[in-house]
Amino acid sequence: MFEWLKRRRAKAEALRITPRKEVEVTAAKVNLADMSPDALSLLGQVAYFELAVFESLSRAVSEAPDLVAKEGLSTVAGEALEKHHGLVELIRGMKKDPAEAMEPFADDIDRFESLTRGRDWYETLVGVYLTAGFLNEFFLALAVSLPAKQRRVVQDLLESDRTGAVLVEEIRVGQAADPTLASRLALWGRRLMGDTQLVARSALRLSGNPADHESRLEPVFTDLVGSHTMRMDALGLTA
Repeated sequence: MFEWLKRRRAKAEALRITPRKEVEVTAAKVNLADMSPDALSLLGQVAYFELAVFESLSRAVSEAPDLVAKEGLSTVAGEALEKHHGLVELIRGMKKDPAEAMEPFADDIDRFESLTRGRDWYETLVGVYLTAGFLNEFFLALAVSLPAKQRRVVQDLLESDRTGAVLVEEIRVGQAADPTLASRLALWGRRLMGDTQLVARSALRLSGNPADHESRLEPVFTDLVGSHTMRMDALGLTA
């Protein structure tokens, strides 16, 4: 059995590719502070989203086909939970109840998680990899509105990410075993983006001139879609 695990790990290492450098989100070029929600709302939404990511990865652990996958996914599920706990501590630091801060976003994020769960284990992994990558970058762009101390904590939490490499490895191993998997996952990856962008837009606080908002948001979403394309490339899929 140990030899089999070694062979599988070697196969995964051979399949791993290094994605191109992530496109830098345009927060430095387009200040979204006036479109960002208040600090408590932003922290509540991101905290509940990270909890949903943890729950998705925990289900993936229970459905994993072997011990190598279970061990790797349990590590990244723990990372999502660490992010959630870090955000909850920021909410508590504001003398607010974390459950109350997260509650307004629970139904929409639960609905989003259900829509992006996929029909099988591999679609679930692709869903987590693509949607969490997109939304974490977007929430980082919104974090410019937070007070400096909170902003640094959120940046440290969301920029720390071991999830991608583990998920890419498992998905690529699956494609090597089943050459028909790639076309299905590519279609799934493209379908995810509409719902993901709706979640991102729902976090914005828009008022005044809609045309001005759209012109300012366009480069941000262009960069986010560029990063999504790079993640698809990392999976060997066509965006």
